[in-house]
Amino acid sequence: MPVLPQPSQHPLRALLHNEVHARPAEPVQGPAAIAHLVMLTDPAQREASRAHLATLMHNHHRTGPDADCTHLRMDFGAFRLRWELHTEFVTWTFMVPMPTEAVLNARSPQTAMEEVPQQWLKDLPGQCLSSVHLWIVKDPQCEGQGIKHLVQQMLNDDTLAGATVHLGHTEVCTDFAIHADGYSRILVKPSDSVSARRLGRLVQRVLEIETYRMAALLGLPAARKAAVVLGTVERELADLAKAIREARRDEEPLLLDRLTRLAGEVESEYAATHSRFSASKAYFELVDRRIHDLQEERLSGLLTIREFMERRLSPARSTCEWASRRQNALSERVSRVSNLLRTRVEIEQQQSNQLVLEAMNHRQGMQLKLQSTVEGLSVAAITYYITGLIAYLSKGAQKLGWPLSPELTAAAAIPVVALSVWWSLRRLHHRLFGDKH
Repeated sequence: MPVLPQPSQHPLRALLHNEVHARPAEPVQGPAAIAHLVMLTDPAQREASRAHLATLMHNHHRTGPDADCTHLRMDFGAFRLRWELHTEFVTWTFMVPMPTEAVLNARSPQTAMEEVPQQWLKDLPGQCLSSVHLWIVKDPQCEGQGIKHLVQQMLNDDTLAGATVHLGHTEVCTDFAIHADGYSRILVKPSDSVSARRLGRLVQRVLEIETYRMAALLGLPAARKAAVVLGTVERELADLAKAIREARRDEEPLLLDRLTRLAGEVESEYAATHSRFSASKAYFELVDRRIHDLQEERLSGLLTIREFMERRLSPARSTCEWASRRQNALSERVSRVSNLLRTRVEIEQQQSNQLVLEAMNHRQGMQLKLQSTVEGLSVAAITYYITGLIAYLSKGAQKLGWPLSPELTAAAAIPVVALSVWWSLRRLHHRLFGDKH
């Protein structure tokens, strides 16, 4: 087939295309012992986990993982390893086959961890959030008495849950308990008709249920802590609302300051826990999805895994969801009270401004009246001085033949001078203030 020219490729095309193949289930043959560790890590510890994996591979003469590697499967001979890097945690899954004729000893069962280098295992970066032993057993491991006999010996009856899957061809049982060795226990008994790939998908779902269940419950301590803080804030908000209703005008700035600090406290608590509650919600949804994918059928005398989760996990789930909703509702209440107080202050400020404007208008009116009075006095004074000058002129003009006496001349000039002065002042006033009035 000839090689045809290709158009320009998006730099993320290969990464996005391969996402559909990320973390595929690994085929599993029974009987086998599987150990699953979930290590809660920060960003530095996640990078350290990749380096820790590289150390194990180097010790077994394998090439280390790439710098961008987030998933790896490797056969080390004595055991198989599945390593996955997640946003908040790293999972390590170790698998070893068990001899078909070997009987599973309930007191000291064979585990996958026995084949892993112990010092290397002890130095795993992060903090262990979950650790699970899972056994895939066949009839020889049950001493011919079926899985119920093995369940009674290895799991706690008080918290026992189980179901059949694969249309009744596989039995799954667990007690969701931490045993003396620090590990939870899960038993899986498939029939011979279940393929390795199908069994691998089942094992992955069961382990992911336990992983995401524990990750989801990380929001529970945060929800309980937030409940205490929110209770205190709600009481303070109620006191503030009452104080606002009864407050005098001079007390409002202090109340507004208290309310602003309270709003800051609410938003700070929201910012500190929102991401945790959002992550818990996503993890709870993943648990629901994985349980749904199991398509359980009831195993005689046992709660199904779905029923067990609904009974035991629902209160914690509701607590996280309630804390998140309570935060949102409280934030909205603080915002409403703040808006109410600010509106009240703004209305009072507008009323004060209105009074100030009215006072200014009154003073301006008084100033205009005073100005008119001053202008009248100015007309009289200017007329008086001009008339006096005309009288002096008329005295001199008599010697030149002016027929009227100075008194008559001044009397006749008064109206003309007064009108001229008034008209001149009004014209000047119009030129100076005409554009503003």
